Amino acid sequence: MASFSCFILALFAALMFFGIDVDLAARRLQQLPPLTKIGLPPLPQPTIPTVLKPSSLPPLPSIPNLSSAPKVTLPSFPLIPTISTTIPSILFLFPPPSTTSS
Repeated sequence: MASFSCFILALFAALMFFGIDVDLAARRLQQLPPLTKIGLPPLPQPTIPTVLKPSSLPPLPSIPNLSSAPKVTLPSFPLIPTISTTIPSILFLFPPPSTTSS
C-alpha cells in the first residue's frame, strides 16, 4: 500500500512539472507582439454557365408500351407436407384393453 501512495505522489509531482512548462510557454506567447496578418491572394471568381433554354434541349425519349413487354411467369411452389399433430400412444405405458374378461 505504501508503494502505491508513493506512485501517486510521484505522478502528481510529474504533472506539476509539466504544468509549469505550459504556464511559461503561455506567458511567453502572450508577451509577443501581435503578428502581422498574412494577406491571401484574391481568389478567382467562378464563371456561371449560361442556362439553356427549354427550346434548345433535345426531346425526352418516349416511354415504351407495356403491352409489348414479355410476360413473366413464376414457377409453381412445391407442396409442403403436413405435419401430424396427434401424439402417438406409447404401448408400454398404456397397454391395450384386454379382450377376455376375468
